[in-house]
This record gives sequence, C-alpha cells and structure tokens, in this order.
Amino acid sequence: MKSRIVLRISPFIFLFLVSCAAAPKNLFVLLPDPDGKTGQIVVANQGGTQVIDKPGYVTEIRDAATPPTPPRLMDKKEIERLFGTALSAQPVPPATYILYFKTGAAELTEESAKRLPEILAAIAERKSSDLSVVGHSDTVGAKEKNQEISYNRAQRVKEILVKMGVDPRAISTESHGEENPLVKTPDEVTEPRNRRVEVTVR
Repeated sequence: MKSRIVLRISPFIFLFLVSCAAAPKNLFVLLPDPDGKTGQIVVANQGGTQVIDKPGYVTEIRDAATPPTPPRLMDKKEIERLFGTALSAQPVPPATYILYFKTGAAELTEESAKRLPEILAAIAERKSSDLSVVGHSDTVGAKEKNQEISYNRAQRVKEILVKMGVDPRAISTESHGEENPLVKTPDEVTEPRNRRVEVTVR
C-alpha cells in the first residue's frame, strides 16, 4: 500500500528524501531561506501529523499508517551528506541593489554611482539575462510629475548599464512614481531613501 503524505507549507526551503533501503522512509527537513527567514511545513499521513517550524529540524515517515516522527534537529554535516547534491543544484538567489538619486532629478548620488561596478560584477557572476530596473520617487510634487521622474530614473540606470556592456534585451524597466515608498511619509515630504531605483539581478 502506498503512503499518502500531505504537505501544507508556507514560504521556506525544505528538502525531501526518499530512501530506497530495505526499510523505506521519507525525510523532510526545513531550512531557512536566503534571507534567514523560516516558514513551516505540516507533514501528515494516515497515522498523524507533525509540524516543523524550526530550521534544521527533520521528521520521518516510514509507512502510511505510522505517524511522522517527532521533529528532531539534524546535524549540518548530515544534511550536507544526504542533501548536498540538491543544495548545490539550487539556483543562486536574486541580488537586489538600491541606487539613490538627487532631488527631482534622474541623477545618481555619488555613493550610488560607485555601486554600479558591483552590479556589473553580479551580472557577470550569474551570467544573468534577467534584470529588472524599477524607478521610484518621494512624495514632493505632483503625482504625475513623480511618475515621470521615476520613469526617467529607471531609464537612466538602464542606459548606464547598457553603456557598461549589458545587453538591453536583458533589462526590463518599471516606474512606480510615489506609490511604493521605501519609507512611508505624508505628502510633500522629502525622503532621500524614496528617491531610488531598485535593480534586481536574477
């Protein structure tokens, strides 16, 4: 009789191993995501249910009728031994860079301009052909004007990247105006952290 395993999950990384030894078993181990956050998994079969919500913990199912084992902490070396191939096959997580701009303009601040080589290095390292460039503004001025400014900022960053050798077909651009601030403020408040472009390299 085949085991019936039900998984209910929230955002996280989990690894699943089916053993082919004489005593078959299924192992489920929960790992944090690249940002260090951990969700949870609910592993259930005909015998019962177990919840894993701590990183590095594992539960085991031996057959359809036997409840999943109580979660236990698995040694990092054991995780690597059992799941090393799967872990090494994971895609590199996206890298996000925030570039800031001078007030009311599509001109990068000096500090942000210095980060451009770092973005270029990330593109080369990942051999990336998928970049998103999203422009934003603060709440000073009319919404229509801020939409235009955020568009110009995104286009300016794209132009710079293309001049540095990035294939323009790899870059998608968006502009959000003042609608998605990094720091929420009332209207007509100057906030340097909202005058930005977010570059994501996948």
